[in-house]
Amino acid sequence: MSLNEKNMAERHEPVSDAALEEVLGNFRQSVHAWSDAACIAPGTTAWRSARHGWRLVAAWALGCVLAVGTLGTGVYEHHHQRVLAQMRAAQQARQQQLAAQQRARQADEELLATVDSDISRTVPAAMEPLAQLMDEGESQQAGN
Repeated sequence: MSLNEKNMAERHEPVSDAALEEVLGNFRQSVHAWSDAACIAPGTTAWRSARHGWRLVAAWALGCVLAVGTLGTGVYEHHHQRVLAQMRAAQQARQQQLAAQQRARQADEELLATVDSDISRTVPAAMEPLAQLMDEGESQQAGN
C-alpha cells in the first residue's frame, strides 16, 4: 500500500465519540480564547469603535439632513400655497372692485341719460299747451 492509501484508510477508521467530543471541545475552547483575545486587544477595539463611531455619526448626520430637507420642503410648500391663496384673494378683490366701479359708471350714465332726456325738451311740461298754440299760429301764417 502506498502512503496515500494508508492516509485514506486512517481517515475512514471509526472515531470514538469520546475522542470526537474531546477534539470538538478543544476547538471550541480555542475559538473562544481567540475571540476574547481579539476583543480585549488594545489597538483593535479602539480602532473598531472609532470606525464604528464615525459611521454612526455619519448616519445620524445624513438622517438629520434628510429630515430637515423633508420638513423644509413641507414648510416651503405650505408657504407657497398661502402666497398663492393671498394672490387669488387679491385678484378677486380687484375684480370685485372693477365690477363695482363699472356698476357705478353704468348708474351714472343712466342718471345722465335721464337728466339729458329731461333737459332736452324744447319746452317745459307746464308751458307745453302754450307752445302748441304758438306752433298752430305759425303754421297758419305760413299757410297764408
